[in-house]
Amino acid sequence: MLLKHYFTGKVAHSSYLLAGKDTCAVVDPRRDVELYVAEARALGLEITHILETHLHADFVSGHMDLARMTGATIYAPASADCAFEHVGLVEGDTIELEHMRLDVLETPGHTPEHISYVVTDTSRGDGPVGVFVGDTLFVGDVGRPDLFPGRAQELAETLYHSLHDKLMDLPDFCEVYPAHGAGSLCGRSMGAKWQTTIGYERAYNAALQIADKAAFVRSLTSDMPPAPDHFSRCSDINRSGPTLVSALPAIEELDPGRFRRWVQGEDVTVLDVRGYDAFNAQHVANAWNIGLNGNFPTFAGWLLPPDKDVLLVADSYDQALDAALWARRVGVDRIVGYLDGSLIAWASAGLPTECITLISVQDLHHWVNGASSLVLVDARAANEFAENHIRGAINIPAPELRTRHRELDPSKPTVLICSTGNRSSMAASILKQHGFADVYNVAGGMTGYSAAGHIARCSVCENPHGPKTSVIFGPNERAR
Repeated sequence: MLLKHYFTGKVAHSSYLLAGKDTCAVVDPRRDVELYVAEARALGLEITHILETHLHADFVSGHMDLARMTGATIYAPASADCAFEHVGLVEGDTIELEHMRLDVLETPGHTPEHISYVVTDTSRGDGPVGVFVGDTLFVGDVGRPDLFPGRAQELAETLYHSLHDKLMDLPDFCEVYPAHGAGSLCGRSMGAKWQTTIGYERAYNAALQIADKAAFVRSLTSDMPPAPDHFSRCSDINRSGPTLVSALPAIEELDPGRFRRWVQGEDVTVLDVRGYDAFNAQHVANAWNIGLNGNFPTFAGWLLPPDKDVLLVADSYDQALDAALWARRVGVDRIVGYLDGSLIAWASAGLPTECITLISVQDLHHWVNGASSLVLVDARAANEFAENHIRGAINIPAPELRTRHRELDPSKPTVLICSTGNRSSMAASILKQHGFADVYNVAGGMTGYSAAGHIARCSVCENPHGPKTSVIFGPNERAR
């Protein structure tokens, strides 16, 4: 038995290649599947099985592309009602892969149709070697049950039984192979390791220490992080069968004149993937700024309107291709064009640009301690804000500004801050789309503000998966 692990950063997704001597299975593949094909070829293996644990909510799976490229059979939960050709699995089913046996457990809770695959290497013995748990169990965490409106209570109860009555019945030495790690929003506080064991999680997983079912349900149905918009779309995309990557539109290189004409169309939006420093200096009017150097795919899936074509502004064509790859991983498929020459070509063509004033943390400190009438908006998540924030700041997480901009006065100078400057630039781009003219972004964000000694360090910003505390300091208070 050979196990290969593949980690896709930003979306924190884990996929696996499980191999015997001649054949192999790919578990929960990402959308761009060439790496599995190349690996199998290098190892002299044939990909014969594609195993899905559930209908992934946070990314588009590569099962259709991989099946087309290899002829492998797709296996998925029978209760998922998938529209493509596949083998539907229920509890008690068994898959044979050379000397390995995969026993199917139904483990719903994170999603209604979830299954896990318990692997036994029969050449070594009858005990299970490991289990592919999808998003039911993570390192230090469990799957969130609140992604289906009105069903959080029901799914949390089901998850309790999936964990305690099924997975925890496996022996302590059984390895656990989850589909996500630290950084994913499919749980609340995952650890950074890519694998664990049943025994380790039984001893140290905080959620599994809650023996009382009612308390367990309460813990998973309150104070969960917000779910991005694409979470409600990707499951259906994966159920119906994603469009093949080869069938997606090519990205046209557009000179400034053509780009401007395309921008004027009603069903077109502009996505600027450059860093916030470049975007703030000059950008095309009404563009979104989602920097490729941040959590780009999550926010692209979260913010971009799914019913519009997307035109890219990037530093280079290679960067535009990289952005398209990440965007397609979360189902943003309508990327049709790229501004050739970026903003230098745009400005050289005499076309208008807009800007956002970038200020230092020292500037901000003077303002918040002076008589300025500015409005300070903290665009971080609620848990980050609760941990540490500048007194007087209004907490509106960046994605929520799409609607909550109405709570602000566009005639007042508005300063945006996040942990570094990425999300606040994203938030500033949203306000600019809604007629806010006097907008400022804080370079370095709360990280820089605390490094300058103006406020205590935010442990949530520095380690979002560590222990949470709630300490709020004012602008004149410093960490001791």
